[in-house]
Amino acid sequence: MTASPSPVPGHRLLLVEDSETQALELRLQLEAQGFAVQRCATAEAALDLLNTDLPDLVVADHHLPGMNGDEFTRQMRLSLRTRALPVVMLTSARNGERHGFESGADAYVEKSADRDLLVLRIRALLRERRGGTAEGPSGAAFRRGRVLIVDGSATYRAFFTGLLTQEGHTVVAAADRSAALAALDEPGAAFDCVTLDLVGSAYDGIALCTEIAERRLKATEAAGQAFPLVGMAGDKPDKSLLVAAFAAGADDVVSKADGEVLAMRVRGLVRRRLLEEDNRRISGEFGDRERAVERARAEAEAAAARAALADALEQANRDLEDANRKLTEAQAKLVQAAKMASLGELVAGIAHEINNPLAFILAHQGTVERLLGELPPPEAPEGQRALTKARDRVGSMRLGLTRIQDLVLNLRKFSRLDEGERGLVNVPEAIETVLALIQHKLGTRIHVHRDFSGRPEISCTPALLNQVVMNILGNAADAVHGEGTITVATYSDAETDVIRISDTGPGIPEDLREKIFEPFFTTKPVGSGTGLGLAIAYSVVQAHSGSLTVETAPGGGASFVIGIPRQPAPV
Repeated sequence: MTASPSPVPGHRLLLVEDSETQALELRLQLEAQGFAVQRCATAEAALDLLNTDLPDLVVADHHLPGMNGDEFTRQMRLSLRTRALPVVMLTSARNGERHGFESGADAYVEKSADRDLLVLRIRALLRERRGGTAEGPSGAAFRRGRVLIVDGSATYRAFFTGLLTQEGHTVVAAADRSAALAALDEPGAAFDCVTLDLVGSAYDGIALCTEIAERRLKATEAAGQAFPLVGMAGDKPDKSLLVAAFAAGADDVVSKADGEVLAMRVRGLVRRRLLEEDNRRISGEFGDRERAVERARAEAEAAAARAALADALEQANRDLEDANRKLTEAQAKLVQAAKMASLGELVAGIAHEINNPLAFILAHQGTVERLLGELPPPEAPEGQRALTKARDRVGSMRLGLTRIQDLVLNLRKFSRLDEGERGLVNVPEAIETVLALIQHKLGTRIHVHRDFSGRPEISCTPALLNQVVMNILGNAADAVHGEGTITVATYSDAETDVIRISDTGPGIPEDLREKIFEPFFTTKPVGSGTGLGLAIAYSVVQAHSGSLTVETAPGGGASFVIGIPRQPAPV
């Protein structure tokens, strides 16, 4: 079966193969399937490449010079950066599959197998990885283990260096004490393991072990990490050497007779150190992220608190503004109420003072008129004309005095001091009283049309019909320039008594209708209005749980509508 070559754009493969011929063959076959292939000849070079660039999948030969495929895979699994990277192992050994999976490979393919099988396994792994991420946290770079070998034997140094290099470690060898201490003191030197020959003749092994342990202690205090120190001895070190080595600071003592065992021991120590370092790094990154989240949360809470404080301050400002407005309105009402009370007392007093001499004059006028009517007609024509003229003048005096008497009566009705008490008020009579008092504004140029279709009496305070109706009628008279008409209509339904006052003036613009009931707002010229009339009228209507609205009159002027809810008759 031949796999269909469907290109997979964007998938990059890393091929680790030391054979030029086999690498070229694999590369051409994979590129023909649409993969982008990058090749490294050794595992060490591949690890260095993985520090800077991550492919989507790694294809590695098991038999590689130096570090083999198994160890290469194990090294990859040590780093969080490459821990999830898929690995396909190529091998010709029969037991290579077991070794490959034990090392952490994701798939095992024999070199002799059909190449279509390799492509299928690669695509399957890429499909499985499609929902995952290619990298771990940023900055999680791969690092190879660093080992320091201190041994006086050049032969053993070379042998052990080669053995550990095959494990993938970076190895530094020192022949004596000065070279070992210089390697440890070199700036930036950070070893993951130090091996020391305790029985060599080139230096005192126990003393050097003590010095290295002291430097390790200083490095631990500075960087917070301690490298393991492994002592090497003969085939079977005696008890005294072991006691001295452990007392000098060695973590373990291993026989030099079996290099493989020593290499495995170093491998385990280095792996554990790298894993611990990786865990600390991951914990640090998560700690940084948690602290960043905490800072973000704290900043968000602070921002929310500031926003809440700003909202509270804004609400407090609104409440203060509202309280200030209400205080201003209350002050205006108090001023107006004091004025009206003073005016009422003054008018009542004047009316009373006028009424007494007026009654005296009316009584004498009636006597004079009666006596003039009883006089016999004079014989002379001049006498007749004088008597007729006197009778006419006395009659005119009676009409004038009667008008004065009516005006005084209206003033007394308007200035009654029981304005805070509800009672049955005669609507037509109260409106006629107000019209009589503002007659000087109406004159002959304004005709008043009356339509009293509503209930003749309503339950309210006299101020509703005295002050409210007078303010609205006065404004209507001021609004009509030249000749015009004011219509006063009343009507009632099952729940409300309504008084509608309309004029033929210019009307009120739509944008000003919401402002005309505000205290001190007026459209009259400076000195011609206080801006309190409609505001006080609105508050009086509100005190009756009623409504005061303004509409456009049929003739184009303004129409004020007073609605008073029906109240039970007072007992």
